[in-house]
Amino acid sequence: MTKRDYYEILGVSKNASAEEIKKAYRKVAMQYHPDRNPGDKTAEEKFKEAAEAYEVLSDPDKKAKYDRYGHAAFAPGSGGFSGGQNVNMDDIFSQFGDIFGDDIFGSFFGGGRRSSSSGARARGARGSNLRIKLKLNYEELSKGVTKNIKVKKYIPCDTCSGSGAKDKGSIQTCSTCGGSGQVRKVTSTFLGQMQTVTTCPTCNGEGSSVTSKCSVCKGEGRVYGEETVNINIPAGVQEGMQLSLSGKGNSGERGGTPGDLIILIEEEAHKELHRDGLNVAYELHISFPDAVFGTQLEVPTIDGRAKIKIPPGTQSGKIFRLKGKGFPDVNGYSKGDQLIHINVWTPQNITHEEKEMLNKMNNSPNFKPQPGKSEKSFFEKVKEVFS
Repeated sequence: MTKRDYYEILGVSKNASAEEIKKAYRKVAMQYHPDRNPGDKTAEEKFKEAAEAYEVLSDPDKKAKYDRYGHAAFAPGSGGFSGGQNVNMDDIFSQFGDIFGDDIFGSFFGGGRRSSSSGARARGARGSNLRIKLKLNYEELSKGVTKNIKVKKYIPCDTCSGSGAKDKGSIQTCSTCGGSGQVRKVTSTFLGQMQTVTTCPTCNGEGSSVTSKCSVCKGEGRVYGEETVNINIPAGVQEGMQLSLSGKGNSGERGGTPGDLIILIEEEAHKELHRDGLNVAYELHISFPDAVFGTQLEVPTIDGRAKIKIPPGTQSGKIFRLKGKGFPDVNGYSKGDQLIHINVWTPQNITHEEKEMLNKMNNSPNFKPQPGKSEKSFFEKVKEVFS
């Protein structure tokens, strides 16, 4: 199913300010909020869709990548919040607490983040994002590839299952907020009663406290370790492009939401080919006799070798085009070509006999340069290649 444009989902233009994007998200979220549409799966999906759009458009870096590459800027099939398919409702409420709590919006729904199955608010601090570099060769860039990468980062503590507590009995529900992580205050105004929701000052919004810490992670609920991450790279990515895997960054403290993994794409230089946008360039050197008589040669391409025919009388500087042998557009709309630039090789060291033969040929009228009108100039060739 084709993903909808994020700007269309929120009903804003590409030039919308951060505040306009936030207001638009509030409006859509209020319309499709699960508490207003109990049991309505369509409304829930639209609510998740809006949250996904806001996650990207509210982040300047993600917004810039989306404006340039569209949905392809984020690794497909990575799941998690950015993928839009496996969104957890608790993740939405925990990530956008400034939208659903501490203001009038929260009063419509009893405030802030939704409670988990245990009735407690999502615990712990969110983990930080991680950035890694991933170098790919031309074939991987062209066809796309799946990589299993070992990433050193903070992972949940196995001993305490990420709680940070010595045992289950060492977790105590906050007496101030009753485990919700929030405190509500009702005040009377001339418009009637107004409810405000704020973060609980006793537990800092976690809903509970640890009375005895885990001896392995010292109460953090996480340890420094290593995880193998599966990364799906779409075909057509380029040097400098960044992909994002939601929830694959550092684990949060005491069960907090994990950060994201940002993958910076680097290109591994090819021995013979050179990338120019979607096109691939190759310098082919041929001998003088081959240029005169013509020949058939093999040239390297991104995915193997291809045969090309050099017609008799080929001039140095001629450019041949192999249609569709370049890189695909990352959005899948088009594909580049392979451009083969012909260079007639001039020998620098010749024997006495070869020199005599060349002198004889030089006196022949057929060896005098006679460019015709059909011969295109260098500038015309360049213009033709890039048109």
